[in-house]
Amino acid sequence: MFRTKSVEESIRDTEEPEHALKKSLSAVDLTVFGVGVIIGTGIFVLTGKVAKETAGPATAIAFVVAGVVCALAALCYAEFASTVPVAGSAYTFSYASLGELVAWIIGWDLVLEFALGTAVVAVGWSGYVRSLMDNVNWAMPEVLSGPDVAEGFGFDLLAFVLVLILTVILVVGMKLSARVTSVVVAIKVAVVLMVIIAGLFFIKAENYKPFIPPSEKQSAGSGWDAPMVQLIFGYEPTNFGVMGIFTAASIVFFAFIGFDVVATAAEETKLPQRDMPRGILGSLIICTVLYVAVSIVVTGMQHYSELSVSAPLADAFKATGHPFYAGLISFGAAVGLTTVCMILLLGQTRVFFAMSRDGLLPRFFSKTHPRFRTPYRPTILLGVVIAIIAGFTSIDELATLVNIGTLFAFVVVALGVLVLRRTRPDLPRAFRTPWVPVLPIASVAASVWLMLNLPVETWVRFAAWMALGVIIYFAYGRRHSLLGKKGR
Repeated sequence: MFRTKSVEESIRDTEEPEHALKKSLSAVDLTVFGVGVIIGTGIFVLTGKVAKETAGPATAIAFVVAGVVCALAALCYAEFASTVPVAGSAYTFSYASLGELVAWIIGWDLVLEFALGTAVVAVGWSGYVRSLMDNVNWAMPEVLSGPDVAEGFGFDLLAFVLVLILTVILVVGMKLSARVTSVVVAIKVAVVLMVIIAGLFFIKAENYKPFIPPSEKQSAGSGWDAPMVQLIFGYEPTNFGVMGIFTAASIVFFAFIGFDVVATAAEETKLPQRDMPRGILGSLIICTVLYVAVSIVVTGMQHYSELSVSAPLADAFKATGHPFYAGLISFGAAVGLTTVCMILLLGQTRVFFAMSRDGLLPRFFSKTHPRFRTPYRPTILLGVVIAIIAGFTSIDELATLVNIGTLFAFVVVALGVLVLRRTRPDLPRAFRTPWVPVLPIASVAASVWLMLNLPVETWVRFAAWMALGVIIYFAYGRRHSLLGKKGR
């Protein structure tokens, strides 16, 4: 259960012709992927909710705190991705350092994270598009607008079609995916910059007073809705005040989810030792700066107590008498979510492919397309399954599972850096995480703290999914593992 797969063996597996992925990505492509998946609903929605309910204008500080937590994990990811340039991200890193069982658990965790994330984002994209259609008096039939809209049976046709189209793009090739992403990300970033620049002219200094509103107790959560930290330590999180900033950070952290997807493309990168650290850290820095700038502008345009929760940026411009910008923001959000959806789907297929190549899942899924050199079998399978989930299911309440899955992956990767430094000090490392062991330990502590701020219900669901994964491992993966067969 705790056998490890050497880095050299992982790299050798990538050289088998029928299991090899095409190397076509550069540092710029990776940075674009990172920006494309990080900038999503968080920047268009989460800013107003956090400012109004938790931190006020100090939301900008909360984004900085969350960015620092992500940066700690990013530095650990950068070392692993440049040392073990193999598809699979945290799964592959765990296999090389912590053993097969841990690798399986983290791979199973990532399958849930990316699949559920893709479906949730596709449903969100569908909502934005229907809103834009309403602006020009086009309306989808309720029965095709999803279970949230229709009474009784509902099927979200837009979300279903989006996932299928993105599946085709990913099958055709990574370079095409990178080109599509580059165009969409350019539009999305242009909209964000427009919000920042235009919003500067409508800022009123009095809206920043008080910058850190007085502290008050949160409206109590109890039972399943209460955060795990309250159950364990009796700690009750606060709104506003200095502690409210840290509570806000645990919320806005989820706007950064996705930068770890960049690591799943390590095997398809031309010069991973150089480009993976640049792509991971570059995308994180760009997005942190944009998030902080947007939060400063929106809380300056409108007092935090008056901000809209559902569409704060658009409604702030409406409140200042500029509905044109509001429509442009909605357009940018709808366009931008397409890249979030595609890159999450990309990440999941690469993890699934890597697990299949190791024999932990059926080897049938580890064959690459003879022409496009992409893992077309898992891409098609997962694309169809996720399209059906997005079409038939209202899964907003399950979105927190994406968050706990990501944080769990952060913890495992940071621990893996410590283990691999001790067990394989001889490995050539193009990028080295600084201040080891202090920085990885700090990353683990920060991630665990944010996990504890999630509801008890999320922990129960996560534990159930992990238990199912362990059963599948002992029933199939352990017996079919290629590493285990070689040992026997």
